[in-house]
Amino acid sequence: MAPRYLRHTPRRTPRKFFYLLLLIFVPACIFGLFIDYRKVTYFLRPLWDTPPAPFTWLPHYYAENVSMDHLCRLHGWSVRATPRRIFDAIIFSNEIDLLDIRWHELYPYVTKFVIIEANTTFTGISKPLYFASNRNRFAFADEKIVHYVFPGTTRRGDSHADPFKFERMQRAAMDDLLRQAGISNGDVLIMADTDEIPRPQTLKLLQWCGGIPSKLHFEMKHYLYSFEFPMDSIWKTASNIYGPNTRYMHSRQTDDLLSDAGWHCSFCFRHIEEFVFKMGAYSHAERVRRRDFLDYRRIQRLICHGDDLFDMLPEEFTFKDLIRKMGSIPKSASAINLPAYLIKNADKFRYLLPGGCIRETGSSSNFPKESSYSDPSVF
Repeated sequence: MAPRYLRHTPRRTPRKFFYLLLLIFVPACIFGLFIDYRKVTYFLRPLWDTPPAPFTWLPHYYAENVSMDHLCRLHGWSVRATPRRIFDAIIFSNEIDLLDIRWHELYPYVTKFVIIEANTTFTGISKPLYFASNRNRFAFADEKIVHYVFPGTTRRGDSHADPFKFERMQRAAMDDLLRQAGISNGDVLIMADTDEIPRPQTLKLLQWCGGIPSKLHFEMKHYLYSFEFPMDSIWKTASNIYGPNTRYMHSRQTDDLLSDAGWHCSFCFRHIEEFVFKMGAYSHAERVRRRDFLDYRRIQRLICHGDDLFDMLPEEFTFKDLIRKMGSIPKSASAINLPAYLIKNADKFRYLLPGGCIRETGSSSNFPKESSYSDPSVF
């Protein structure tokens, strides 16, 4: 038998240490819930939520001066004798510049641009018809545009209608508008928000390749405020080979995901007023928890730093990913592989490119004036 001083004694975590952790952790959570329950909820998301099922990633092949026959076959598809028709359908709010970039980028490949805009926001606030009042800016595509004004419902007093219900109503109205636009079985339908811009190369594949999946999601490179702040990719945009049961939606429809198929530029506005407008207008307007969230100076500072407008934590399913994404978004100096129309008109859209974080203000009476804004040198 080994001497007593050589015997191994299992180490035990002192109970006092465990109780001390509980004494610190529980009050901290209670205090956090009292101060800002959303942050605590988001931080604990890995404990109460599960990630969606993984996608089946499809490789995306493209290079200049390579034939469509070769590109289609690289994807495992055949080449068609005639191209499919493509219908690009969006619900529009006020993203005029992004719409300009989107339609110029996709014009050669799209048969019809189908667009719905409402005279109220999803949250029931009256708003101007931004597309209708800027229609002359899109004269280059006039023969392809099918536009419909959705009659919105304004909220009364302090009542708040469900913004997601109003959003669903507009998506249902899109089904009727598409039929009026002349869509037929076998055509390609692109379902996306205005700020989700497919690559032209992606649309060429959908046009010319036979045997593509009947439903396909696009991996979109995600940017915040401009193309200076890249984030992880998203998957909401989808294409459908149109058929009798096709319905316009913005949710998951299939496991197939085409890699590197476009760009999503969220909150990419030229004017501070547009940020204020969207923060109170879109489906997650409840995130504006305090009036100072709409302060112009605060918004400008956060844009230039790459910080969250709503002071929220990332929506992640593991603590590793959550911690990795906390804090400011690192800036990128790259303007490679961005929409061609954006680069050709870089002076016009300087605010969307690296180094262009300072926003304009006071240019239009259409937007609310929530607070004053001073010289950007304060940042």
